[in-house]
Amino acid sequence: MDIFRFGMRYWKKYVPLSLLAKLFSLIAILCDIAIPLIDAAIIDHIFSYDPAVAESDGLLSFLFTGALGEPMSWQLFLNLALILMGLFLTRIFFLYCKNVTFQWCGLRMECTLRELTYAKLLELDGETVSRYNMGELLTTMNRDTIIFKEMYSRIFMNLFDSVLMIVISVAVLAALDVYLLIIPVIITPFFVVALTRYLSRSRKLFRAIRDGYSAINLDVQENISAVRIVRSFAAEEVELEKFDGYNRRVYDLSVEEVRLSAKYDSIFIGFQQIGYVGTVIIAVLLVLSGNILLGSLTAATTYVTKIISHITQISRSCFRMQNQLVSGGRLKKFLTEESAIPDAPSALVASVRPHICLQNVSLTLGEKQVLRGIDLDIPFGKKVGVMGGTGSGKSALLKTLSRIFDVTGGAVTIDGHDVKEYPLEAVRSEYAYVFQDVFLFSNTIDANIAFARPEDCSEEEVTEAAEIAQAARFIDRFEEGYATIIGERGMGLSGGQKQRISIARAIIKGAPVLILDDASSALDMATEKRVLASIKAHCPDKTLVIAAHRVSSVMDCDEIIYLRDGEIVERGTAEELIAQNGAFAAVWRLQMNDGQLDDSSYGKGEI
Repeated sequence: MDIFRFGMRYWKKYVPLSLLAKLFSLIAILCDIAIPLIDAAIIDHIFSYDPAVAESDGLLSFLFTGALGEPMSWQLFLNLALILMGLFLTRIFFLYCKNVTFQWCGLRMECTLRELTYAKLLELDGETVSRYNMGELLTTMNRDTIIFKEMYSRIFMNLFDSVLMIVISVAVLAALDVYLLIIPVIITPFFVVALTRYLSRSRKLFRAIRDGYSAINLDVQENISAVRIVRSFAAEEVELEKFDGYNRRVYDLSVEEVRLSAKYDSIFIGFQQIGYVGTVIIAVLLVLSGNILLGSLTAATTYVTKIISHITQISRSCFRMQNQLVSGGRLKKFLTEESAIPDAPSALVASVRPHICLQNVSLTLGEKQVLRGIDLDIPFGKKVGVMGGTGSGKSALLKTLSRIFDVTGGAVTIDGHDVKEYPLEAVRSEYAYVFQDVFLFSNTIDANIAFARPEDCSEEEVTEAAEIAQAARFIDRFEEGYATIIGERGMGLSGGQKQRISIARAIIKGAPVLILDDASSALDMATEKRVLASIKAHCPDKTLVIAAHRVSSVMDCDEIIYLRDGEIVERGTAEELIAQNGAFAAVWRLQMNDGQLDDSSYGKGEI
């Protein structure tokens, strides 16, 4: 029931239209119910008229008082034929109205669910999202939304139609003769037992099939992203075998689903045939005994067929519903996830010249303590360098500033207020990040650069940002220039080119704090030097935080901190740290001896 209530949150706005669709369906069903009675009337009053019994028997005997024509006359036949044609046309019209209405409601619900899952994906913090693999997320946002909405639009409508048809057909049969209900009553308990077993097995099967599709989606997504790695290691056969394994599992489960469905369809069709044959036998006996007319026999068999067929339709609808309940459960789980980084309800706004402080900051991710006892004062305009070995906590430290990670001890403040007191949008508008793992969208170069301001960013601003990032020269070499479309994750560009576009994207945001997280690792020394010098020249009053492995990236920073195992072990200017002869000095000497600090031979042909 929890899944039904969850879905009703998004379906309730379409309830009025859904009720209108059900009204259309009711009219169509009443027409469908009346058609066998008109057929029976044609038989009883045109072809086999018996004045001794015709006036006192039949549900529609009130029609044959002479107003429509005398029995066994062409006038009566034509009038009944017109009524029959009118019922057919009315039924078709209202079926069309019903289908259009409930399908529109279903498509709107599907669109809403897809928008909500995408918004939730953007809302959740990275740690929560990381608990889902990519295949699971893609299946949830696409396949599950389509399947789940079918329950509220198509399946509930089918169940309504079937239940209504069964109830009215049973009432009409009882009015014709109560003995006509014997076979349906006998069959019903056996049908319920078979349906219960059918649903129990089908839900487990649908859950396994869904997991199989998630695995396929994940494998395809990974191979699209890692196509160059797969080819460079000549691992195509290995990946094909892995994919074939996932594909074969889905195939085997789908075959099992087909067999299960075919088995129980045969059982339900068997019930239908038994009901039809049994009712014909009983109806014939009733006709021979004079209890019902010949036309009532044809109507009775039609109604029993409708009852059994709609019972079968209920079974199929319930079978499909098991798949929809599985998808609904996944959607409910995802959409009710709580972000580990809650938004603040306040209207507090940071200044355009933020003063940032980290006070005894600690951070634990999972069971690992990543940062401990970090104290750092960053007044507006300060240039801070962050160094340390791999896994020392540099990136984690930078991500605590904008609440990509929430600290588990101490506090990060902006202008004296804890960042947790600010709305997330207000905090993150203070920062422009360049991450070490560069991501570019499958779009034009200028669209990637203007990502933060797609509506109001001019071509001149895009060009200026590219020039600051030292990207203009290589962009101009492309035939389409800034309109060049680059592939997913920047495929088609070198690592250094992607980093410079990413730097231009951060610059154009215009945030007061620019954070470079190992953002020049793919650049040679000369290009890196030009990029940093250009940033400092064009953004002299911005706060700049640079995390790097190269000493050259942080040499002229106002303060450098050196991290080891999440702690600051050294701090000061470059000259002070070299004089201390500690870890920073050791890295400086190593890079100087290796020639890494000599940029005289770098960048000669750089574009």
